[in-house]
Amino acid sequence: MYYNDPKLQYPVRVDKPNPLFAKALQQAIGGIEGEIRVCMQYFFQAWGMRGPKKYRDMLLATATEELGHIEMLATAVALNLEDAPLSLQEEVSADPVGGAILNGMNMRHILSSGLAAMPVDASGVPFDMSHIYASGNGAADMLANVTAESTGRALAVRLYNMTDDPGMKDMLQFLIARDTMHQNQWMAAIEDMGGIAEALPIPNSHPQDEENREFSYAFLGFDKDGAQPVQGRWSSGTSFDGKGEFTSRPMQPLGEEPDLGLARPKSGAQSAQIGSGGGILNKIL
Repeated sequence: MYYNDPKLQYPVRVDKPNPLFAKALQQAIGGIEGEIRVCMQYFFQAWGMRGPKKYRDMLLATATEELGHIEMLATAVALNLEDAPLSLQEEVSADPVGGAILNGMNMRHILSSGLAAMPVDASGVPFDMSHIYASGNGAADMLANVTAESTGRALAVRLYNMTDDPGMKDMLQFLIARDTMHQNQWMAAIEDMGGIAEALPIPNSHPQDEENREFSYAFLGFDKDGAQPVQGRWSSGTSFDGKGEFTSRPMQPLGEEPDLGLARPKSGAQSAQIGSGGGILNKIL
């Protein structure tokens, strides 16, 4: 059950409407770095969260906040469309070059939404939930959330740098600040779960003595000449989980060249694939 307050979480003011910036703001609504993405990600993580109830509650609180961010951005899009031209004649009369603003707009802001926001990105592609990550593993989800907030903050900073509108800059600085909090929040949640060392490798419930330990902490190179792979923190020293030592070496093929044999009859393969003999496939091989 969710409650609604008609007031915005933070003031949204547009001093000089800009329909091109409205199009850019759509990325923060329906882009893969946008607010619909994190909102739905946190909701689905919460709805599937098992274990200590506090993590579910935290996710629900933040998901609900993200709903408010969507509303703020949708309001900002609508306000930036206030002076959008509604006809080619109107645009040409306002701009001697003709169509500069109209052609740069998302035309669906005129044709489909009546000068309002839509659940799409800056290219007009509808958000389709394909970037919602809810694995059922608490630590994995928190790390995914850090990434989501990092890309979201990068987007908000880019939008901030695109506009000279004081109202939009003020709103975006608020959203940037919330992204700062949320990045730290998810890292704090991992620490609350025992920290990175305790969480890794994810899932930490699988017995490591059953995995192929020779490769657990080996950084592998795949240069054709067999050269040593590039060196860094990942190639020597203690692993981040404290359960091994990083090593590095060129990888050599350990398996055989695969031979799948002949195709089955009625499988839709060519005759040469099914039978034995001098078919074209055998000649190629």
